[in-house]
Amino acid sequence: MQIGLALGSVFVLIGLIASVRFVAQRQSWPAELQRKLVHIGTGLYALALPWLFAEDWPIYLLLGLALIVMTGLRFAKAGLGGALHGVERTSYGDYLLAIAIGAVLLLSERDMLLYTLPLAVLTLSDAAAALAGSTYGRRFYIVEDGKKSFEGSAIFFLVTLVIAMSVLILTHAETGPETLVLAVLVAVFGTQFEADSWRGFDNLFLPLGLLIILAMHRHSALDTLLALALIYVTALLMVPVLSRFLGITAHVARVYLVAFFLILSITEWSNAVLPACVLAAHLATRKLAPSQDPFPELDAVAGLALISFGWLALGFATGPNALGFYAMTCAGLAAGLTALGPRFGAVMAGASLVAACAIFVPLSGEAVGAHLVALSACNVALMIAVVRLRAEAFLRLRVLKLTVLSAIIPLVAYGVQFGGII
Repeated sequence: MQIGLALGSVFVLIGLIASVRFVAQRQSWPAELQRKLVHIGTGLYALALPWLFAEDWPIYLLLGLALIVMTGLRFAKAGLGGALHGVERTSYGDYLLAIAIGAVLLLSERDMLLYTLPLAVLTLSDAAAALAGSTYGRRFYIVEDGKKSFEGSAIFFLVTLVIAMSVLILTHAETGPETLVLAVLVAVFGTQFEADSWRGFDNLFLPLGLLIILAMHRHSALDTLLALALIYVTALLMVPVLSRFLGITAHVARVYLVAFFLILSITEWSNAVLPACVLAAHLATRKLAPSQDPFPELDAVAGLALISFGWLALGFATGPNALGFYAMTCAGLAAGLTALGPRFGAVMAGASLVAACAIFVPLSGEAVGAHLVALSACNVALMIAVVRLRAEAFLRLRVLKLTVLSAIIPLVAYGVQFGGII
């Protein structure tokens, strides 16, 4: 029955896309409206998944099948795929939406607040902002791959505030000023995540970012929430200084700050050192070895986010502490980026990364930290060797290739340890 329901859900998705495309062709609906209608329908159906399925595995099966369907639709842009891919900009939002639903289901453990609120914001606020901005937008701000409207962001904030207040009141036994402040923070954070995302990454960053904030602060006292708001506002005020100092745009500076705000929200500062090395390595070599990718600064954050969310989900799903392996992966990615620079600088940076691993990997809480330090050194050395030998292979899709390579040794080591061999 569960498998049949999963298969039936896939046909519901295809039927939704076909219906939107059918009506759109007759009513001359714009591509953005078609895309957002499919987005809303998919999101609303996703909100019902924990109540439709008694277990989680059929939902993951459904999401896997949905990813296959999404891949097929990318090759059918003149037909059904036009409902999703008729817009001119490049977007991976269809894939990232399915991945985000699975990650939210896993990390929320079917908690009503942690599952419902992030996906409701992604479904309703994002669509409302896009449609309002495209229709009524008059004042715009620039992001790396285009522009967004202040009117759209304002609508996003208001819709998110209403959703957050509604869900928090329904899920909290007691309400008070903390509920209002938390709802405002959710609206502010959500608006920031959506405004600064690119290529559909808001479908991943928005729900997972809100889930982290809610999981960490759903029971926080009022003074803690106000302190959090003060820290966040202070960080945003530092954006102009940070962008000038690093020679990056204000958009990229905000993305960097938000990324580290989330990392520091769920872990100790010592676990943020090696992730910081990733961005530092990219900034140090971006002019010495320019990438042919359109948004290399944002790609560096995307790679770091995939590593962070990936290890968080894997560790949560399997049980063993994955922080040491996360640090190992970050060290490998940082090493790969530094290897694009001068040979002497790559060697010095590699030695520094190994030293950082020796200091910070044991602080991750791993009971078997000694062998992880040795594996981290191997990962750093391997990444430097591969990049130095085939630097031309990393002119395009640089961060994606380096992210995949840097994760191979940590994933194998984690699988061996999880299997009980070590």
